[in-house]
Amino acid sequence: MRRAVREHLGGPCADVQLCVSELLTNVITHLGDGTPVTLRISGRASRTRVELTDPDPRAWPVLRRATDTDESGRGLALLDAVTLRWGVTQGTECKTVWCELEPGHSPDRRVALITGG
Repeated sequence: MRRAVREHLGGPCADVQLCVSELLTNVITHLGDGTPVTLRISGRASRTRVELTDPDPRAWPVLRRATDTDESGRGLALLDAVTLRWGVTQGTECKTVWCELEPGHSPDRRVALITGG
């Protein structure tokens, strides 16, 4: 997925790629490999928005503070550190976890990538 994002955006976009990777990792960890997702990235002069939609409205991400010995639990902390803000929008049969980054992280265009399933 990181490679697909990089190729679509025309070059490395480390923070966008990190956000996509962390959001997708949460889906795989909590819902399973092969879970269908939809990724949307939109860029404007004011900010870049990343959205990842999955089919489980009940499995909400929770920001944790991992200790030095924890093997997991740092993904949302990384997301929180590199983004302006992030959140969850709940649908009736899905949820979308989104984040917004400072301007300049992607061109002024929209991409929809579908994986899994």
